[in-house]
Amino acid sequence: MTRRKKLSFWGADADDDRLVREVIAGRKTVTADTVEDYTRGYGELGDGGYVAGDVIEVFDLKGRHRCTIRALEVRTIRFGDIPEDVWRGETFSSAEEFREVHIRCLPHLDLHDEFEFVTLHFALLEVVAFETTGA
Repeated sequence: MTRRKKLSFWGADADDDRLVREVIAGRKTVTADTVEDYTRGYGELGDGGYVAGDVIEVFDLKGRHRCTIRALEVRTIRFGDIPEDVWRGETFSSAEEFREVHIRCLPHLDLHDEFEFVTLHFALLEVVAFETTGA
């Protein structure tokens, strides 16, 4: 049996697990990363390189396994053309809000219209640890 992949969502700080709670609530169904970073792992809680069919354990920023998701689709998109299913799945109210937040969160990058992101579309399989308050 192969090991399940792991993923964590970055919040505003180490105690911000809002994005994990959005996944548990069924509102967040997409995550996006730069093409360059998508295939890279990022420590013990992020394997990177997810593909459709992967079963992925989702951890909060304190390293707690909170839920499990299944990767449904991986897609490459342009920053100047954010599809509605992507910005809605990322819990934004518009493509413009998606762009504004990513510009703010990735100030070291030149996010122009042709810049590419990889999107991971997923479905919630199991809630492992549900918490209604912050962290």
